[in-house]
Amino acid sequence: MTQVTRHLIARSDGARVELFQARSPAAASAGAILFVHGNQAGQRLGAVENVDNGTLLRFSAGLNITAAAVSQPGFGASEGPPDFCGPGTQQAILAALSFLRKQPYVDPGRIVLCGNSRGAVASAMVATQVADLRAVVLMSGVYDLEAAFEGSPQGLQLAIEKEAGLSRDAFLARSALHHAHKIRCEAMLLHGRRDDRAPVAQAELFAQALSDAGLPATLSLFDCGHQIPRDYVRAALHPFLRGIFAPAVTLH
Repeated sequence: MTQVTRHLIARSDGARVELFQARSPAAASAGAILFVHGNQAGQRLGAVENVDNGTLLRFSAGLNITAAAVSQPGFGASEGPPDFCGPGTQQAILAALSFLRKQPYVDPGRIVLCGNSRGAVASAMVATQVADLRAVVLMSGVYDLEAAFEGSPQGLQLAIEKEAGLSRDAFLARSALHHAHKIRCEAMLLHGRRDDRAPVAQAELFAQALSDAGLPATLSLFDCGHQIPRDYVRAALHPFLRGIFAPAVTLH
């Protein structure tokens, strides 16, 4: 029976990082997927959200892999402060990837990173720093934070200013569009055409930048807002992940 376990690991500066994982007992040197959550409407639950909504169990059992989720700094039990997808958040994700890579039941060549909303912003930046990712999945993300800032809702602007600051360097450290040439893995982008928090043009520009860099990049657009319905996500991800985590799998 697949079980979910909780782990407290350390990022490079020693700060605590919370990670949950579900491992199928039948999995032997199989792949892994790491989920990075979004903003969570101020609740700051962290990665336990992916446990409570069944995501880890569904993906682990359906794909016969290890499914994990990491809490960003300031969320869940991960030590903060939150830095709006900045270096601390990126270090937490890197620590989680390193943890998975070292597990004897994980094939380090088949690890997929999947970020949603602010998790996609940070995951895209992490993908520029990791050479051995198999793929990155980015949902409802922003990839040029400075360009998107002026048109963002006031609450989002305040969060960015408080957590990251408004310097050019701060924006560049959170804007994967300017580092797209450093990414080495396949990418899938999922985005709502009516997203009022992350303009769809952001996804279109980033997908084009990845393609221009010679990377396989797929952009799937949906008739929805910032929150992409689960059925839409599942329909897009199923064939993509099935190809990565073959043999044949079934998502429930």
